[in-house]
Amino acid sequence: MQTLQLGPSDLHVTPFALGCWSFAGGRYWGEQDPALSIATVHAALDAGINFFDTAEAYETGASEQVLGQALQGRRDRAIIATKVAPNHLAAAGVIAACEGSLRALQTDYIDLYLIHWPNWSVPLAETVAALEQLKAQGKIRAIGVCNFGVQDLTEVLALHPIVTNQLPYNLLWRVIEREILPVCLAHDVGLMCYSPLAQGLLTGRYASAGEVPDGLARTRHYAGSRAAAAHGELGCEAEVFAALAEIRAIAAEVGRSMAEVSLAWLRQQPGVATILVGARTPQELALNLPALELTLTPDVIARLNAVTEPVKAALGSNPDMWMVPSRMR
Repeated sequence: MQTLQLGPSDLHVTPFALGCWSFAGGRYWGEQDPALSIATVHAALDAGINFFDTAEAYETGASEQVLGQALQGRRDRAIIATKVAPNHLAAAGVIAACEGSLRALQTDYIDLYLIHWPNWSVPLAETVAALEQLKAQGKIRAIGVCNFGVQDLTEVLALHPIVTNQLPYNLLWRVIEREILPVCLAHDVGLMCYSPLAQGLLTGRYASAGEVPDGLARTRHYAGSRAAAAHGELGCEAEVFAALAEIRAIAAEVGRSMAEVSLAWLRQQPGVATILVGARTPQELALNLPALELTLTPDVIARLNAVTEPVKAALGSNPDMWMVPSRMR
C-alpha cells in the first residue's frame, strides 16, 4: 500500500490508519471483545495498513493494552501513535505517562507521541522539553499534537518541529479549512483526520436528525437541546441533512457508496497524511478499503465542496466540534 511521509519525520504512514479507541469498550462504545479487536488489527496489517492510533485516556489505557497484545510478534510492521492526556503535561507527568504507555503497549518505543489536548495552565515549553528528553532517550521517534488551534500550533512550532496535528475533518466538518489548515500546510504539519464519516452521518445511516442516538448527537451539528449536547447552540440540522441528500445523489452518479465517496474526498484534500478509520471488526474494516482505490474527478470534488458549503458557513470558525467556548485556540 502507498505510504506518505508524515511531516518532517522518517515515519512513512499508510493513507488509512486504524483508530483504536473503540477497542477500550466502556461508556462510549459498549462491550468490545478483545479477541475481535486483535483480529481487526491483524486484518489491518494483512491489508497493508501500518498505522495505529490510540491514547492513554481511552478507558485508562485499555485501548493501548489491547493494541499491545495484538502487535506481539508484529511490532516491526506497525507505526504506533499514542497520546499524553492534558492533565499530564507538566514535565514529570509527561515522563510518567510515556512510561505507562510503553508498558501498556508492551514496547520499548513509541513512533509518534502526541499532546492529546492543550492545557493552558502548563507552559508548552515545559511539555516540549520533556518530550525532547524522551526523544533523545529513544523512547519516542516523533512529536505531534492533537486538537491544536492556530495560536497553540504556532507556539509549539516555535519550540520543536511538529509532524502532525490530529483534527476532526470530513465533508460535514470543514471548519479547519478556515484558519488551521493553512498553518499546517505552511509548516509541513501533516493532518491525521479523525471522525472522517461524521460518526455515521456520511454512511447514509440516518434519514433525519431524530434518528441519531443522543450519544452521537453531541456535536455542534445538532441542536444544543439534545440530551448529550453541551454547546448550547442552535445547530444546523437542516443544512446537514440537505447536504447529505446531495452527497447521496453524487455518490449514486459515481456508482459508489456515500462512505467511499466521502473518504475519497478527504483523502484527496491538501495536507491530509492519513485518515483514522474506527473499525471494531475485520468486516467493518473491509467496508472502508475500497475508498483507497477511488479517485474523484475535480468536478466531483467541486460539487461536494459546493453542497457542503452551507454547513461550513453555519458552523463558523470555532474549530471545537463539541464545545462553546472552544477548547482550541
